[in-house]
Amino acid sequence: MASDPNEPPRVPVPDYRPIERFWPYVDLPEQPTDEELARLDPELSEALFGTPKLPFSISLEFPRFDGDDYARAVAMARASAEYREIGAGDRVRHRARFYPKDAVALRDLFHIVGRFDGTDVLLDDKPVPYGRELWLPLFWFLIR
Repeated sequence: MASDPNEPPRVPVPDYRPIERFWPYVDLPEQPTDEELARLDPELSEALFGTPKLPFSISLEFPRFDGDDYARAVAMARASAEYREIGAGDRVRHRARFYPKDAVALRDLFHIVGRFDGTDVLLDDKPVPYGRELWLPLFWFLIR
């Protein structure tokens, strides 16, 4: 049988078709859930999705400490607009976000955790110079 030199060679067709599954967990959703997105670090979230349109906020991030005020400080942080725990065990840190309408709650929490050097003041989730000395008192001017 003479064949045309420009015709591709015949390839035998197998009797079975291979599975097109490359990942062993096929039931995983392709998009992250809202809970997973909420747990993202703010810097990573900003890098992935851009800057969210949130109002101005101040966050307090403080470490675990010994004393009677620790449980009260954690309860006050959990009552904030947004709360998250970072780390685990002895390295756990608590981050509480406060908006301008919550200036009193921010002041009350800062009076408990502000005495520790490990407490950070973040403006829109970023550390800024003079956060304790300048930005917190300016924020407290919103208290009526």
